[in-house]
Amino acid sequence: MHLACLSSIIRSMAPPAKNRQRRQQPDDTSKAIIEQLQQDGRRPYASIGKAVGLSEAAVRQRVQKLIDSGMVQIVAVTDPQQIGFARQMMIGINVEGDLNSTVDLLVDIPEIVYVVLTAGSFDILAEAVVVDDDHLLELINDRIRKLPGVRRTETFMYLKLKKQTYNWGIA
Repeated sequence: MHLACLSSIIRSMAPPAKNRQRRQQPDDTSKAIIEQLQQDGRRPYASIGKAVGLSEAAVRQRVQKLIDSGMVQIVAVTDPQQIGFARQMMIGINVEGDLNSTVDLLVDIPEIVYVVLTAGSFDILAEAVVVDDDHLLELINDRIRKLPGVRRTETFMYLKLKKQTYNWGIA
């Protein structure tokens, strides 16, 4: 099937535009700025400006707009083990009833660092970091399983992280 035909089918299956939130797509210059920041989030604006053909002030303004829009976050990415979290895991969660109300409670748990609604065997996947097995038991047994609607959990312990990247490029 040709890409244009597939694209047309996907558009026809999507809900009407008035029911969807449409995000502003970055222009080519903003994409180039994002790519520069993905390589080094501490890169000076003057250096980025030279690479993309803008002044330092223009880059600063564009980066601030990208941050304000929620399209970009500039954060320090840590290695959980090196800062005292000996265990990292993904927790599959099955929920009875409204998923959003359970997600709203999960995102307030500090040990949970990533939450997604999924299609498949689990309704929700939550990534968590804890200091030890006792901490994990307390998180699962005393907090997650006691949330309203949580029917079942399954924990996938990370044995070794082989790849973690945030520079997947720009569509």
